[in-house]
Amino acid sequence: MNLQQVIAERDDKTIYRDGDKTVKVFGDSFRKSDILNEALNQARVEETGLCIPKIIEVTKIDGKWAIVSDFIEGAPLDRLMCEHPERTEEYLNLFVDLQLSVHAKRAPLLNKLKDKMNRKISQTDLDATTRYELHTRLEAMPKHDKVCHGDFNPSNIILTADGTPYILDWSHATQGNASADAARTYLLFCLAGKTELAEQYLRLFCRKSDTAKQYVQQWLPIVAASQSVKGKPEERDFLLRWVNVVDYE
Repeated sequence: MNLQQVIAERDDKTIYRDGDKTVKVFGDSFRKSDILNEALNQARVEETGLCIPKIIEVTKIDGKWAIVSDFIEGAPLDRLMCEHPERTEEYLNLFVDLQLSVHAKRAPLLNKLKDKMNRKISQTDLDATTRYELHTRLEAMPKHDKVCHGDFNPSNIILTADGTPYILDWSHATQGNASADAARTYLLFCLAGKTELAEQYLRLFCRKSDTAKQYVQQWLPIVAASQSVKGKPEERDFLLRWVNVVDYE
């Protein structure tokens, strides 16, 4: 393999382009089971027919695990939104339509979103009372089996030259409630400091999916708490503020 062209570097992993392939090389902080699970997630989502890069192989390069998949030539949606602010509404409509197309799919072998969130909430250092309230609220939420991306944001959408959108990075994919996935996307916009865009997104998602805004908002403290166990300290502090602003019934 020719690993000369770096596409991205983040969180102890480096992504390269090798001709028509993308090679994601993981550092030592990643467990083998997590890497294999990411590849398995992507393979299972492939079977739904969604437009995503296809897995080619899982291998080792210089002793490090790597996932090799199709390289998708095109422009990331986040870059297009920055370069063409006058087209924000058009791009946001495309973005929400894509997310709804994901939620329309089923992949019964994916891990369950509720199980993952319960596990993450238990791992937080929140006090026992708050954890209990979050677990209780999560258990009361309707159980669904829709494909959820788990990190659906414009940087994970690539538009090819002919306008075909591809959805990247399925490492967090689960099956569960679509409104939890939407709450995660809303928080991602907020974490990036794009509060106005977050509100635009939420209004559009709720209108297109015929979902009450209050229902998605009920997921925010649960999603924020489950996401707070990873990431940068400043992100953790931000997410925990979402947990603490909620009045529990």
